[in-house]
Amino acid sequence: MTMIKSSSFRLAWGVAACLALTPVASADQLEQAQAIEGNTTQEAAQSQSRINRRADSSLAMRQEIEQIQAQISNLEIYRDHLQNLVSNQQAEAQSLRDQITEIKETRQGIVPLMYRMLGGLEQWLANDIPLKADQRQARVEKLKAMMGRADVADSEKFRRILEAYQIERDYGSKLDAYQDTIVLNGRDHQVDVLHLGRVSLVARRLDGQQHWVWSTRDETWVELDASAGEAVDKAFAVAQKQVAPSLLSLPLSANQGVKS
Repeated sequence: MTMIKSSSFRLAWGVAACLALTPVASADQLEQAQAIEGNTTQEAAQSQSRINRRADSSLAMRQEIEQIQAQISNLEIYRDHLQNLVSNQQAEAQSLRDQITEIKETRQGIVPLMYRMLGGLEQWLANDIPLKADQRQARVEKLKAMMGRADVADSEKFRRILEAYQIERDYGSKLDAYQDTIVLNGRDHQVDVLHLGRVSLVARRLDGQQHWVWSTRDETWVELDASAGEAVDKAFAVAQKQVAPSLLSLPLSANQGVKS
């Protein structure tokens, strides 16, 4: 009986001890649970912060990639533009080289041509009527002297020779009057000279008392009679703008004289 009581007492004491310890254990567990929850919340906040930072970094990186891609596209366009410029410049450089070669070849041909043109001009003057002969001959001599000058470009030389040819051509279509010296019977005489193109070249004494026409066949001056002189005076008046232009009757130089 005593043993049964003793065992019962130990069992009752153990239950009482457990009941006494139960509130303490629950409080610790609650604190642990709260601590765990706090740590979890903190870690969740930190994780979200890291996620946000990575999202911002990813967005910034995406924007930077887009900017770089745009720059690459612009650089590709600019590269193509430069390539086109280089190709064009190379083509122009080749064209210039070709032109320089052509100019060298042309220059080698143009210089002899200019001398031939001057020779032709001299021969033309020698065979033409004595129309402003001294002035025209002086022009040719000046051109010949110019050919030996290093300070005058070949293009300018050619231009002046062409200009001389243009002047010669204009003589063939003008009615013009001027003063000149002609040779009559071996003596020089100051006279008024008029030409209608190259078909008629006439002269008049300064006092208007005598008139002559150039004979291309005899290469000399032939005196005109009084009736022809009146027509010559009228032509002088028209050329000097003293009267209005009208129909003129002039002796033709080609029809004067008979070649012996």
